[in-house]
Amino acid sequence: MAPLRFFGVALGTAVAVFAAGAFVHNEYLYLAAYTVAQYIVLATAWNILGGYTGYVNFGAAGFFATGAYTSVFLHKTVALPLFLMIPIAGLICAVLGLAMGYLTLRLRGVFFAIATLAMAIVLHTLVVNWSFVGGARGAYIIRPREVMLFAGYSQYLFATMLALAAIAVSVARWVEHSRLGRGLAAIRDDETAAECSGVPTLRLKLVATSLSGLLMGFAGAPFPYYVGYVDPAGAFNLAYGVNSIAMPLIGGMSSWVGPLIGAVLLGTLQQVLTVTISSAVNLLLVGVLLVTFVTVAPNGIVGLFDKLRRKRGGRDG
Repeated sequence: MAPLRFFGVALGTAVAVFAAGAFVHNEYLYLAAYTVAQYIVLATAWNILGGYTGYVNFGAAGFFATGAYTSVFLHKTVALPLFLMIPIAGLICAVLGLAMGYLTLRLRGVFFAIATLAMAIVLHTLVVNWSFVGGARGAYIIRPREVMLFAGYSQYLFATMLALAAIAVSVARWVEHSRLGRGLAAIRDDETAAECSGVPTLRLKLVATSLSGLLMGFAGAPFPYYVGYVDPAGAFNLAYGVNSIAMPLIGGMSSWVGPLIGAVLLGTLQQVLTVTISSAVNLLLVGVLLVTFVTVAPNGIVGLFDKLRRKRGGRDG
């Protein structure tokens, strides 16, 4: 029933945003909602590897940018519609995740994290020197003027990203409650003990890196059409890497709902600050919230509520 409830909430959110946008006649509302949905996908994707498996990935921006530049490449070569670019970008990022995992998953802890960061730097260097997709100067993407069934392209982008968020959360929930998820949890708790118990740890970790890369590619594919201009500094922005880690940590990494809560909370606050003060405050907000939650609630909002519920249940008993 939980997936049905989530899809109901997603549908209700879409109706509310479309109604509000039609009422206030403000395109920014759709773009802000798109950004929050994008962070839901990124945070959920990161949590499959970082939360469920215990392998911290600092290369989220690299996967995101790979998805974005896949769309740029396809736009310049075959001019596919966006709904076809998204699965292609996701598959390419899944293969990238598989390759990254095969090369780095024998490392653990901080060594794995540094290796993923190095991968993002290598990808950034490749894009900067690839003139076909714009290189260091960037590339412009012209949006279609009209989209069937939508009043504007911003509405279409929001609806597309909301659908991707629903897919990402559904995949994460399936992983959490599947045999794969139980294997990943065993790896997170004690990888050596899991290996001794017969858990195929390397195979499961490769599946996790591939799934995580797939979903991050989904998040990045519509990005060129969202901004209209893509350059390496924007696509590999530090904010994507930081937020993809901070949102699951704040929401809670033990459950599929944690990244969802963290992304909605932090993403909405960042959009409000961008409009009212400055986007430069966003990373400061992330830092303050991270320090607060690591100190007060290291298991995130979900863990905090579970703790309060157990205390209440103990008093009732």
